[in-house]
Amino acid sequence: MASKLKIIGGATLALLVGGAAYLHVAPPEMFRVGSNYSAKIVCSNVFIANRDAQAVLNDDVQAPGNPLLRLMKVSVDRERKLVHADLLGFTGKGLAVYRPGTGCATVPDGDVAAASKPQFEAAPMPAPDSKQAWPAGSQAETDNAVQALLADDQLTGPGMRAVVVIHKGKLIAQRYGAGFDENTPLLGWSMTKSVTAALVGMAVGDGKLKLDQANLWPTASPADGREKITVADLLAMSSGLRFNEDYGMVSDVTRMLYLEPDMAAFTHSQPLDHPVGTFWSYSSGTTVLLSRIWQQAVGNDALTYPQRRLFGPLGMHSATIEADARGNLVGSSYMYATAQDWARFGQFLLQDGVWNGQRLLPEGYVAMMRAPAPASKGQYTKGQLWQWGPDSRTPNGKNPDVAFGLPEDTVWMEGHDGQTVAIVPSKDLVLVRLGLTPYDRYYQPQGLVKEIIKATD
Repeated sequence: MASKLKIIGGATLALLVGGAAYLHVAPPEMFRVGSNYSAKIVCSNVFIANRDAQAVLNDDVQAPGNPLLRLMKVSVDRERKLVHADLLGFTGKGLAVYRPGTGCATVPDGDVAAASKPQFEAAPMPAPDSKQAWPAGSQAETDNAVQALLADDQLTGPGMRAVVVIHKGKLIAQRYGAGFDENTPLLGWSMTKSVTAALVGMAVGDGKLKLDQANLWPTASPADGREKITVADLLAMSSGLRFNEDYGMVSDVTRMLYLEPDMAAFTHSQPLDHPVGTFWSYSSGTTVLLSRIWQQAVGNDALTYPQRRLFGPLGMHSATIEADARGNLVGSSYMYATAQDWARFGQFLLQDGVWNGQRLLPEGYVAMMRAPAPASKGQYTKGQLWQWGPDSRTPNGKNPDVAFGLPEDTVWMEGHDGQTVAIVPSKDLVLVRLGLTPYDRYYQPQGLVKEIIKATD
């Protein structure tokens, strides 16, 4: 019996060792997604936001609740600007690299040399002077009533990291969470989509691109319907392309963001599921594809184009749109900026694409961005904005803003985990609210917008 137990024990040990070795050499895709996500989030926050790596791992990666992510371990090579992440320290092979000007990228194929190429030395852009009034500087003209509203944790929501209120073009109130301040660049997640729409508009204004431009799949043979997709269809999320935006498992969006070195090529390969223009489907892949389209249109200076045409004129000194491992700007998801710089962009849209008297977006373009996308049944616009704020527990098909009595002209920039910019032209109001607030916390910033409107009317 003892010898049999030894044999069984030895076989079990061999299986465990062999299984561990296999997981190390060939980790499952779900482990790879989690590891690359962990490496990417830590990399960006260390090298862009200058945060502590362990704090980012604890607070941003592990705390939100995914049990897989709680097992992640990361290491940061500051000299080579690399971040490694692995499940339990031995499987997953997560890898991210930082590049000047283009931030961090996951490196799912391990080719760090190729992933390091998309970079540039940003033109010097001084931080806003704290002695000058916003937007040229960062000094507030504090409205005490509004500032008092920001002290209410229920209104600002769980996990709040920054709130900035702009009224009549002035910074009138702001609040920051522990460990964050006006100089901390914060990830906007899908709020980046609205910035991409503006960059498309600038390429249109520069004569490099047209909204009705089609034949974006010149290599498709025979024609399969995708040749009918226009830039406008992509902006309105009505292209008909297949794309699964489910973040729970390995889906199209998680594969694109964490397993594909060329994200735009991945989206470009997706087939048509619906006739063009007839079906609305929220798709980060669509916006990544738009990013490649405008980059190709503007040519050799594509990586510096956002800074030269948008961030520089607006004084958005902190803004960085990160590129993937092949140089595609991830215009769906990966822009970092301070809360005040996100507010500058919101104010820019409120001002119809004009800044300091200079028109930066074509006449009528912001109106197009705000117009409803017909296929979305009222919830989304033709230009990567939301007509409805976060829905929480609102029944499907119902506008959640109605319960708060918000003005009908309110539009939203929205991002994962509670990132929002509310733009209310009729009240000359921009509200930025950033944080780490998972959807299951059911926070709605509409309540804060409502109270601010009451206080400023």
